[in-house]
Amino acid sequence: MTTPGPRPDTGPGTDPGNLGSDTGHRGLDTGPEPGPGPGPDFSSGFSPAPRPGSDPRPGSSGAAAGDERLARAALSRAVEPGDEHAGRWLRRYGATGFLDRLLDTAPAHRAPRGDGDPFPGTGPKRVASWRLRATAADPGRDLAAIRDLGGRFLVPGDTEWPRQLDDLADARPLGLWVRGPADLRAWALRSVALVGARACTPYGAHTAAALATGLARQGWVVVSGAAYGIDGAAHRGALAAGGATVAVLACGVDTPYPRGHAQLIGRIAEQGLVVGELPPDSHPTPSRFILRNRVIAALTRGTVVIEAQHRSGSLVTARAAARLGRHTMGVPGPVTSALSAGVHELLRGDAVLVTDADEIVELVGEMGQLAPARRGPVLPRDLLAPAAAHILEAVPARGPTPTTVIAGRAGTTPDDTLAKLYELHSLGFVERHGEGWQLTNATTPAPNVRRGGT
Repeated sequence: MTTPGPRPDTGPGTDPGNLGSDTGHRGLDTGPEPGPGPGPDFSSGFSPAPRPGSDPRPGSSGAAAGDERLARAALSRAVEPGDEHAGRWLRRYGATGFLDRLLDTAPAHRAPRGDGDPFPGTGPKRVASWRLRATAADPGRDLAAIRDLGGRFLVPGDTEWPRQLDDLADARPLGLWVRGPADLRAWALRSVALVGARACTPYGAHTAAALATGLARQGWVVVSGAAYGIDGAAHRGALAAGGATVAVLACGVDTPYPRGHAQLIGRIAEQGLVVGELPPDSHPTPSRFILRNRVIAALTRGTVVIEAQHRSGSLVTARAAARLGRHTMGVPGPVTSALSAGVHELLRGDAVLVTDADEIVELVGEMGQLAPARRGPVLPRDLLAPAAAHILEAVPARGPTPTTVIAGRAGTTPDDTLAKLYELHSLGFVERHGEGWQLTNATTPAPNVRRGGT
């Protein structure tokens, strides 16, 4: 078995900053994670992997860094995403120490495993499942497979690792398998999740595409799950605008799912990023879709739900975002539509109603990035002085009317009424016929004012 060398196009650079909530997990570092110590003995189910001589990534130091990456690759096949039991032992022992204890292959200088349970509080069936999968794993082959795809395997401590994922605490991904040319951490700093129903309505698909296009044109990254319906519309909207989009999969990044989106996912891998927690050749399951949603929520600054029923995975994403201190938003739909019932329930809570990209950016963007004021068009009548407008309202809709009658209807003197009628006549609102006045028959052309204009 061979272990791929370090990724040559990743090196030290300027730290773009740490995006996350104030509720991050206690004790999690925001910098490179230290190595767990001497590397594990892979004698149980593994062939000893050759240690890489050096690794140019920050926080890497020769064999220890190579062992950590190799161990996390193995554990990504042994442990289901979001397993907090595994996360607890990973935090305690480090990846190599966890895998070493899992396979019961303690180096001679360590205490023997037979003295006690290395995983107290974790059920024996769960540990047995970890051990069975870890014994069959071949991390070198998985790392070679992602390298052959032109991708990479990111672990905490890498420059490209998005630190806001640390807010997930023990449910944080072991690592991320990534395809695409962009830097995931830099993209995640200005990203928004657009999620919703698979069996969406034309209204929902149109809205998702319009929101994605608007966000892309303002320089924001659109993140979704590459599923049918709202997800696919969001990705296509971003791609159509020449923008950035990230697909977070519930399977291996070499296994397009759904199959009908194979071409779309391939296009995203070329122009954007395809990300997953599972190693190559892994297939999705219902539970993996739900667990995948926590990564979408943590990776982005906010989550927008466009259409969702009461029982919807999209609502799981929104609730995860709320727990992490991210913005949660919803797009309203018809009150008679079951596909919008879940969104409306969110809006009755702490979610914010949004209708376009400007309103989303107002929430997730920098201070002062306000959406334009929303009001109807200004009509010529709105510009009249109050006294003139009062006389205009007193002019009957049909037939010439004497000045005295109009004055009586308005409650003013005939002289004041006549003065205002001539003002209105000069502005084109009324015209004189003999001894009477009537409204002009010419229709006022509708003003060409865009939505949100003044």
